[in-house]
Amino acid sequence: MARRIRKYVATGIMRLDAHQHFWQYNAAEHGWMTAEMAALRRDFLPPDLKPLLDVQGFDGCVAVQARQSLEETRWLLELAERHDFIRGVVGWGDLCSPELPGQLEKFAQYPKLVGVRHLLQDEPDDGFMLRPEFQRGLALLRDFDLTYDLLVYPRQLPAAVKLVDAFPEQPFVLDHIGKPAIAEGVVSPWDRDLRELAKRPNVCCKLSGMVTEARWNQWQPDDFRRYLDLVFDAFGARRLMIGSDWPVCTLSAEYAATLRIVTEAIQQFSLAEQAGILGENCARFYGIRTGGR
Repeated sequence: MARRIRKYVATGIMRLDAHQHFWQYNAAEHGWMTAEMAALRRDFLPPDLKPLLDVQGFDGCVAVQARQSLEETRWLLELAERHDFIRGVVGWGDLCSPELPGQLEKFAQYPKLVGVRHLLQDEPDDGFMLRPEFQRGLALLRDFDLTYDLLVYPRQLPAAVKLVDAFPEQPFVLDHIGKPAIAEGVVSPWDRDLRELAKRPNVCCKLSGMVTEARWNQWQPDDFRRYLDLVFDAFGARRLMIGSDWPVCTLSAEYAATLRIVTEAIQQFSLAEQAGILGENCARFYGIRTGGR
């Protein structure tokens, strides 16, 4: 099996939304959209996002899987081929399946496949990610030069630390700062476990998914301050990337307001560090070329 190598080539400052989703709504396939999420029960497609990116001065995005489906991964990759602003796709492959090598071989023909994600937050067993069959699948990602997105709840962070320790050369990124209970103002033990995970230099963190962990449509910017300060201190500016989690974020905030939480909080950093958080760190992590792929 020939290893696919992607190289990040910096040719200018680029702004990227590191985390968003597309879907064609199907009630049977999107059962996670509860009644209180009724606003999400429709199609969300590239023409819906592109104007939002343009207004905010963003050059592109990374589309992340929302269903554990090979069909969806293929669909996202085909969307990325048709829309240049979709700079990368984090898809899904069955990490526990002996058929995973063949799945990844088929997807490798698409240059915009940059990573893989499993909905670990939905697994009832917090140790699911530590199962031998899951780790055998994860070990294959390096052969395809693919990253891994960690989607976990705070209670799963200790298991995530063990997973990362088993793969010190695998690039990981923590989605949604580990989903702390912002609405309840709870910090511990999320803060302790986040700091422990951040000690691993091969782990980055997405500044995303926070508005839906806060009080929907009732949050104040100060609600996020101590969480962001903890993340900034733990990871440092070079391992952070902005993400909207659009359209899920719209349950609690419009696109612009979601991004503004981060853009205002990072003004404490140098201009170069801000540029990193707003796109360059994402491009480097996922191996995205500034001028496209």
